[in-house]
Amino acid sequence: MKMVADRAGVSPMTVSNVINGRNKVQATTRRAVLDAIKELGYQPNLAAQALASATPMRVGLLYHNVQNAFVSALLVGALSGATRMGAQLIIRPYDVLNIEAAGAELEALVRSGANGVLLPPPLCELVDRSDIPERIRVPMIALSPGDELRQLPSFRIDDFAAARDITRHLLSMGHRRIGFIRAPATLLIRRTRFDGFCAALAEAGISPDPDLVADGTLSFDSGLAAASALLGQPDRPTAIVSSNDDLAAAVVSVAHRKGLHIPDDLSVVGFDDSPIAVKIWPALTTVRQPIVDIAEQGISALIDHLRNASQPEAPTAHYLPYTIIHRESVSRPTTNLHP
Repeated sequence: MKMVADRAGVSPMTVSNVINGRNKVQATTRRAVLDAIKELGYQPNLAAQALASATPMRVGLLYHNVQNAFVSALLVGALSGATRMGAQLIIRPYDVLNIEAAGAELEALVRSGANGVLLPPPLCELVDRSDIPERIRVPMIALSPGDELRQLPSFRIDDFAAARDITRHLLSMGHRRIGFIRAPATLLIRRTRFDGFCAALAEAGISPDPDLVADGTLSFDSGLAAASALLGQPDRPTAIVSSNDDLAAAVVSVAHRKGLHIPDDLSVVGFDDSPIAVKIWPALTTVRQPIVDIAEQGISALIDHLRNASQPEAPTAHYLPYTIIHRESVSRPTTNLHP
């Protein structure tokens, strides 16, 4: 550890903070330490770290639909963070989304040995509106909720700002008739991402057109129906903002079936930068949400809290940066809008 500290130009305590995932280290310093660890081939003794702690490191995570790319990325990030910090990750699936079922699943997770819990959406948003945090007295951290929460600390991006920025991009390309596919009402991103979209339109002096707003469930199949409704209008949009990449991929599919060329006839943008964004043609312009990093930082913070027996954190939202990824699905609108 001293060799790593010398190579990175920091103290051994700083190296320890980085290895243990504590959030008191600046990003540039953390990167220097991680680079030194890699260069020197340093392997922390994870078993010794776990034994040195008075609290067993067991973190639970409830998930739904592991085949969903978003959920898979969360699981990868949580497992990476748990492995790096010498902790156990206990995962359990859930099928029903309601307060009673959520409480029962969390109680079962705690009985199985979880000292803290990670909650992805929409479960974290449901739990935050309930008495579960008071009833099940273990630390909980929300991963990627659609807005700041009242009871739970969270790791997330600014969904409002991200949706506003990608809509601004379409506006800067000359689009004025822009459609939007919303997330379901069970998710806070239905409001925050749509509000960001509307804010960008308002900046350009454009009022949202209710005829250009469709609803989806974030699934590809629901996107097919939403895209058919938007593109079946006589005065169809020249661009569509989708609340995730599966919906955007469905828009591309429907556009191809209708003989529309993307991006000349229709520009399409998504959200998340999931694997499907580069598996379709043309590849999607989208918002890259660092889902793996969100989960890894969330579990690191939770383990740090357990390991140090610190007081429960206030419901603070920790923001990670998002990125607009520019690919081939966006161009300036053509004058001939109807094929």
